Amino acid sequence: MDDQHGDVAPYPSGLILTGRRVLVVGGGHVAQRRVPGLIAARADVHVVSPEVTPAIEGLAGAGEVTWHRRVFAEADLDGAWYALATTDDPEVNAAVCAAAEQRRLFCVRADDARGGSAWTPATGRHAGVTVAVLGQREPRRSALVRDEILEGLREGTIAAPHQRDRTPGVVLVGGGPGDPELMSVAGRKALMEADVVVADRLAPRELLGELPADVELIDVAKLPRGRSAQQEEINRVLVERALAGKRVVRFKGGDNFVFGRGFEEVLACRAAGVPVTVIPGLTSPVAVPAVAGIPVTHRGVAHDFTVVSGHLPPGDPESLTDWTAVAGLRGTLVLMMAVQNAPAITAALLAGGRSADTPVGIVCDGTMPGERTVLCTLGTLAEVLETEAVKPPAIIVVGEVVAVAHPEHFGERTEVAAP
Repeated sequence: MDDQHGDVAPYPSGLILTGRRVLVVGGGHVAQRRVPGLIAARADVHVVSPEVTPAIEGLAGAGEVTWHRRVFAEADLDGAWYALATTDDPEVNAAVCAAAEQRRLFCVRADDARGGSAWTPATGRHAGVTVAVLGQREPRRSALVRDEILEGLREGTIAAPHQRDRTPGVVLVGGGPGDPELMSVAGRKALMEADVVVADRLAPRELLGELPADVELIDVAKLPRGRSAQQEEINRVLVERALAGKRVVRFKGGDNFVFGRGFEEVLACRAAGVPVTVIPGLTSPVAVPAVAGIPVTHRGVAHDFTVVSGHLPPGDPESLTDWTAVAGLRGTLVLMMAVQNAPAITAALLAGGRSADTPVGIVCDGTMPGERTVLCTLGTLAEVLETEAVKPPAIIVVGEVVAVAHPEHFGERTEVAAP
């Protein structure tokens, strides 16, 4: 099969195995990896092996494969369209391949690819496209190439322009906490399919540079204490572009529905008869502390966490937060958009009974290159924000979980309870 250099150019072909007998000799972990793909191809799978893994036994019990609990016999190949020799015994695998060769039946040999007449490619499937990669008997290389292609398909970076979804409408995309690597695959793909992108300041900015040149980019950045694009204007732009036949992506940081005003945009689209879908993003009040090494819950320490917007101070007539109730909670408190109003919030929490000794972690520019974590207590929070020159965006975590994450700063303050 090999030439003198051991270099073979296999002929790729897609096998239609629906309803056709496929023989798998061997019931170990190699077979366990191969059988699900054969089932997905709707093949009539027969496994011949004295013993099989629990997973294969479960498939046989469910009627998804037929298990012949014995050693291989050449007659097992009769009527088969394809065969795989996957045992851990080279002599058995060689016998399977030899018998298959006599029957002019293609056979994969798992322990020595050169001894078979077919190779198993690294495969994957997305949106009706099957990707199969053969890397000259280098399975790890094949898998890496396959994964790169699939990622491009999922993100929309690999696709002919006419294949991209150009259906008019609005897609709300949550970009996650800021690092583009933490954005969902579905979100990146939606960006690549957009005609118009309406972006916030906190949306992962690096991804905007990957947009095709013909995509209209509309900046509606809401800079703290600076110019602001009113929500009504954002709604108007989304609806106007969609009604003009464009596919519009509303791109923002975090998650659309966690202090992102995303549902206001949904309501505006619905009122105008514009189709709207939602692709959520990693929510920052959970993801940012996690990336910084602070859990929002921990066994024996915090059984709940509360996320509160601090864009309005306690006592503001428009505030919907019961700060007295919040102060009485024992779990973790995560404050969003609270840098400016932190002194007033601190005073309200202390007045409501929260201890001044409560550990606090301030995560600035979470997941971004300039990320830093400032540690203090609730009693010193207002002072530390000033001395450390903390600016938005920053997430303030209040609770004993901060001490769990940073015992070197707060000491061993907590004990983990038994489950």
